[in-house]
Parts: sequence; structure tokens; C-alpha cells
Amino acid sequence: MQTPYRAVLSPCVGICSLDANGLCEGCHRTSAEIARWSQMSDDERLQFMDVVLPRREAQRV
Repeated sequence: MQTPYRAVLSPCVGICSLDANGLCEGCHRTSAEIARWSQMSDDERLQFMDVVLPRREAQRV
């Protein structure tokens, strides 16, 4: 049985500006993470979407 394909979309929201900490104001990724996004596995992307980015967003508030 084939595993269904699961595309993990980019968290980009079109607000592309790095803050003083080097994180994107919109998606909370570093420039290196943004550049590497297309080479990441789905598991890596899901980790970012589910754990890393929400944690970074919460730290900004």
C-alpha cells in the first residue's frame, strides 16, 4: 500500500523582513532555514511547523 503524499507548505506569509535577531518578521524562520526549506524532508518541515515556529512566535509576544 502506498503512503499518501503529504505536502508541507511553506509558512511564508509574505512579510519578508528580518528582525534584529535574524528571524523573519512573518514566518519566524532564519534566512538559512528559509533557504534550506525546499531541501528539508517532510518530517523536518513538520517539526518546524508544529514545534519550532510556534515556540518562536510565542517568545515574541
